[in-house]
Amino acid sequence: MADWNRDDRLPRSMTARMALVTNDDGVESAGLRHLALAALQQGLRIVVAAPLEEASGSSAALTSVQHDGRIEMERRTIPGLEDVDVFALPAAPAFITLLAHRGAFGEPPAVVLSGINRGANTGSLILHSGTVGAALTAASEGCRSLAVSLCSRSPRHWETAQAVAARVIPLLEELPDGVALSVNVPDVAEPDLRPLLTATLAAGGAVQTAVAEVGDDYLRLGTLRDDRTLDAASDVALIAAGHPTLTALRAVCEVDLAALGVRAASLPAPLAAGAAAGPAQLLPPGAPPAR
Repeated sequence: MADWNRDDRLPRSMTARMALVTNDDGVESAGLRHLALAALQQGLRIVVAAPLEEASGSSAALTSVQHDGRIEMERRTIPGLEDVDVFALPAAPAFITLLAHRGAFGEPPAVVLSGINRGANTGSLILHSGTVGAALTAASEGCRSLAVSLCSRSPRHWETAQAVAARVIPLLEELPDGVALSVNVPDVAEPDLRPLLTATLAAGGAVQTAVAEVGDDYLRLGTLRDDRTLDAASDVALIAAGHPTLTALRAVCEVDLAALGVRAASLPAPLAAGAAAGPAQLLPPGAPPAR
C-alpha cells in the first residue's frame, strides 16, 4: 500500500522545473503565499500569477477584463516572496493558467499549483471550482498540476495545508498526462491531523446552493447542508473524520459509447450510419440535417 504520508523531496528531475502558482481567491489571499512557500520548500522555481480580485466559482472559464484587446497586469510583492515575480490581473485562474502556458509570465510552467483555497473543494461540485478548474486546465495542457484547499471559510491553520501540499508535490512526477491531483485539508493544527488518505468524490458536496426566495424580479440564494448518506471512502466523509484527502482527477476526455453499451441501433439513423463510415463522416458534406 502506498504511503502518501512520507516526507519526500522532489526528484532531481523536477527541481529545475518552473511552476506557476495561482488561485481563485485573489492575489492577496494568504493561501497563495503558503502554496508558493510549499513550492519553494520543494525546490521548484516559481512565478505567481493570480486574479486581481476573487474569482471563486469560475471553473475553467477563459474570462478576463480587456481594454483595446489588452489585459492590464500589476506587479505585486508578497511578504516572504520578495525574490519571486508576482502578477495580478483581472482574469479567471484557468485563463491565467492558459496564458502562462503561452509564455505570458516568462518561461512556460511544467507544474501548476492552484490554491490554497479558502474552503473545501469536494464531491461533484468541484466542477464549478476555479481552484480545480486551473489544475484541470493545466493537466489538459500536459502539465503536472495540483489543487489544494483548506476546509474552512475562515481558515486558521494555513501552515497545516502548506505542510500537506509540500508532502504531495513530489507525487506529481508520477502522474500520467491529463491527470491532476486535488487535496483537501481539515483546518486543524498539524499535530492533530490524521493520515492523508486517497478519496473518492462524494455525490454532491458538503453544502449545496439553494434558491431561498423567488420574487417578481429577483432571486435570493441560500445554502443548505447535503444530508445524503455518504460513502465512507468519499472526500466529504474522510475530511469530516479529520483526514486530509487526495483525489486524482482526469481532465476532459471523450467516452466510447460502444464501451458504455450504447448500440448503433439506438442512435439516430444518420449518426449510426456515420459511425460505421468513420468519425469524420457523421453527415455527408453539405447534407441537410435529418428531419
